[in-house]
Amino acid sequence: ELKPSAYRPIESAWRLHVEPVWGERVLKSILPTEVETWLANLQRGTTATGRKAVGATTTIRCHEILAGVLDDAVKDKRLLVNPARGLNLPRKGTKENVYLTHEQVAALAAESGRSELIYTLAYTGLRWGEAAALQVQDIDFTPGRGRINVKRNLVELNAGQFAEGTPKGGTARAVPFADFLTPHLRAACRGKIGAARVFTEPDGGPLKRPHSRDGWFVKAVAAAGIEKHITPHDLRHSAASFAVASGASVKMIQRMLGHKDATMTLNRYADLMDSEIDSVSAAMDAAYRAASGGGVGAGS
Repeated sequence: ELKPSAYRPIESAWRLHVEPVWGERVLKSILPTEVETWLANLQRGTTATGRKAVGATTTIRCHEILAGVLDDAVKDKRLLVNPARGLNLPRKGTKENVYLTHEQVAALAAESGRSELIYTLAYTGLRWGEAAALQVQDIDFTPGRGRINVKRNLVELNAGQFAEGTPKGGTARAVPFADFLTPHLRAACRGKIGAARVFTEPDGGPLKRPHSRDGWFVKAVAAAGIEKHITPHDLRHSAASFAVASGASVKMIQRMLGHKDATMTLNRYADLMDSEIDSVSAAMDAAYRAASGGGVGAGS
């Protein structure tokens, strides 16, 4: 069974792009060349539905939906072969990670009107849905050992409906936070106890993702003078960069971010790891020189 967070983009792709084109077609009439043209048109924005062009991720999702339906038709012997299989698909582009400095995070927090949320996202790496689902009882304020226990995820569905589930990967985790974050988290928890949400809308309702074009986050980025295109999710990348700069191990960052394994962390943040190579070499050089009395064996 799919989680709501996984079902939503599939339902949207079917409703907007697949069903209007293929929903009434006779299975045996569908040709591979037609499917290829449809996929190309999706990316050009020239489909019969009149929708705007979509990216590689949505195009691939649409293809998998159609191909999955036709796979079932082959299994049921309604078709001999699947006309949607064996086609050339677009490759997903790799989006470059965007990292903020400590100063930029502070400026963004000041302009956002939601400083507690901004600081938490930027220094713990919580996903948006994890922050939206966070409850007061999930935070351990023990000095020097602060922990956010990530146990749930809150997904915004259509028509303002929300669904609560487990975090991505289905595994709970404990995320450490530095003492400087304590007053921000306490401010977010003020007047709340137990299962109350830590982060909400001003009216007390569930936290909603800001509109990508003219929402409060976009306006705060502009007001803070940040000349980068960033989303709330990019604050997660900043958290990773701060952790690397602080000397955290790959395994620690993996656990903090909730990646399924360290390989995912290494692949996602290879640029951060590369930037640490010179500092590691310099540290090794300094340690060697200190131990050898300033140059014993140099040049050998």
